[in-house]
Amino acid sequence: MPDFIGQILWPLRWIVETVLVGWHWLFAAIGMDPNSGLTWVLSVVGLVLVIRAALIPIFVRQIHNQRKMLEVAPQLKKIQDKYKGKRDQISREAMSRETMELYRKTGTNPLSSCLPMIIQIPIFFSLYTVLHTAAEGQAGTGLLNLVVGGEPLYASFGASSLFGIAPLKQSFQGALADHQVAVMVIAAILVVLMIASQFITQLQIVSKNISPEVKASPTFRQQRMLMYFLPFAMLFSGYAFPLGVIFYWLTTNIWTMVQQYIVIRNMPTPGTEAAQAREARLARRRRAAGTAEVAAEGDLAVLEETPPRPPTQRQQPVSKNRAKRKR
Repeated sequence: MPDFIGQILWPLRWIVETVLVGWHWLFAAIGMDPNSGLTWVLSVVGLVLVIRAALIPIFVRQIHNQRKMLEVAPQLKKIQDKYKGKRDQISREAMSRETMELYRKTGTNPLSSCLPMIIQIPIFFSLYTVLHTAAEGQAGTGLLNLVVGGEPLYASFGASSLFGIAPLKQSFQGALADHQVAVMVIAAILVVLMIASQFITQLQIVSKNISPEVKASPTFRQQRMLMYFLPFAMLFSGYAFPLGVIFYWLTTNIWTMVQQYIVIRNMPTPGTEAAQAREARLARRRRAAGTAEVAAEGDLAVLEETPPRPPTQRQQPVSKNRAKRKR
């Protein structure tokens, strides 16, 4: 890796190592084997949880920006129709100027939807370099240089294996060259799960959270083609990446899938199938609440209309001699 890229990634690598070591210390403290591949895999999962939790405010901002983009879509279409068919330089510049002015007035930014992914890319490559240098037996940039049990943590990380048979530093490509069948099977399963989670996430958006107007646009057709093309790109990436990096990617996809499901269910785009489903759920809840309230009022009315029973006097026990005297 060139020096300048290493310098750019150095702060991120330090953060990645710090979070990894923090989770590793926690799992070791509860009794897990510090050198186990499972311990390091769970540390990678913990790294994803920390990063994605930190990105939640940016994700919420992304949702709000998408709502604004939907609001300005009609105005944006007017600008596009105004310059439709005009390919000269002056018309293109005018169209670009009016579009940017519209974005400025409405406070929207078309690049905001890509911001969470853009932020994660350097973190992803930082983890890749951390794992790669650990696999090569090279010292880390931060807490991975700590010595625990007579061995530096970067050496433990680089030598760790899942189930004792699949080194986290190994890739499907390397396992194929070394004829490691078990590693190839585990890597193949992880890649399939990674592709499936990515596909389901995209399918959630395309099938339920896009309005009919957007579905009729050429942009939607391109996005749908991308949905089918992206798994093939991930297939080639999964072929070359180490198992430790694939675990990071898979966990990120699962987080995104669950997060997207919650957002589509509770904050759907107006005018979409998901929004109609949410309105139907709310209507059923209101009807159920109304029925329960009417039933409660009816029970109260019945209680109010029922006349109170006259008080009954308790009969005292009488002895045999006293009963004879009364006769």
